[in-house]
Amino acid sequence: MKLAILGTRGVPAAYGGFETLAEELSARLADRGHDVTVYARAHGVGAVVPSHRGARVVHVPTVRRKYFDTAVHAALSGLHAATQGFDAVLVCNGANALLCRLPRLLGAPTRIVLNVDGLERNRRKWNALGRLVYALSERLSCVMPDSVVTDARSIEAYYQGTYGKDSVYIPYGSDLTPPTGRAALERLGLVAGGYVLYVSRFEPENNPDAVVRAFRFVPGDTKLVLVGAAPYANALLARVRTEAAGDPRVLLPGALYGEPYHELLANAAVYVHATEVGGTHPALVEAMGFGRPLVVHDTPENREAAGEAALYVDVRRAESLAAGVTALLADPAARERAGRAASERARSRYLWDSVADAYEALLAGS
Repeated sequence: MKLAILGTRGVPAAYGGFETLAEELSARLADRGHDVTVYARAHGVGAVVPSHRGARVVHVPTVRRKYFDTAVHAALSGLHAATQGFDAVLVCNGANALLCRLPRLLGAPTRIVLNVDGLERNRRKWNALGRLVYALSERLSCVMPDSVVTDARSIEAYYQGTYGKDSVYIPYGSDLTPPTGRAALERLGLVAGGYVLYVSRFEPENNPDAVVRAFRFVPGDTKLVLVGAAPYANALLARVRTEAAGDPRVLLPGALYGEPYHELLANAAVYVHATEVGGTHPALVEAMGFGRPLVVHDTPENREAAGEAALYVDVRRAESLAAGVTALLADPAARERAGRAASERARSRYLWDSVADAYEALLAGS
């Protein structure tokens, strides 16, 4: 098939979950002999390249503003895709529901699949207009694409219960390439097993500031490494830096991808997952894939992903998160059990080849 993926920032992945999906899925579909194109934004990728891991990369312009970046890029990508004769297009982000039919604008029988992600309108970063746009997009998601993908059973149930819309459940994969060295750890002054790791975009409902505040109450010399960036969230980033300035154990290396990211995941003593909004979070299942002991904010979506393999806390209460992290750091045997349970759950539920199988069948219309 001739396939395209649009609606993400593109590849090489350098942002979030949709970009990880675009990278891992496009590479596997290309390996299977499909002709794959990924649409990208030059400011949102690890490098501006014409191809990546077997997929063609097409860069189209956009408007670098919080409320226009995704929509403008998706619209221009869709218009370009309409001239390419794709057999099927995967559109990412429910906000692009109104635009998702653009790839077949010229009459080509292109199959359109839309991955709606989580309930984006619940994110605190959006003003009233932004929340309204996402609420309307939920409804349009039910009628504009040929098929809808949800990455969590809870989101699948939401669309069925709220709109009577059937969707196809396809989660993320967890099996990343193991690191080959420890250069990133050495650069950051870290030792294996000597740090707690947090990975997420710095957004209000991902609680990076709450994690830093809670860590003040974790005794000892163990460090806290917060991997992430804060596009369009300068105030939150400043708040995190202010919180971190009071504790020399806290490191803020920014967003990391590829080998450095894999090194940090593979060698963390504990992984903290603090998100309140969304479906299945790639970083959480990736930490599971590396067999990390998990301390996870207690939400239905996070419980669905981690099951019995995590210690659940309320990250909005500093004492709750600090107690969970402290308990695991103090008990090596508990960390070993928790890591083994996480790894087993990841292998049984979250494998990229299985994800690729499901998308391949859906894009083919079968």
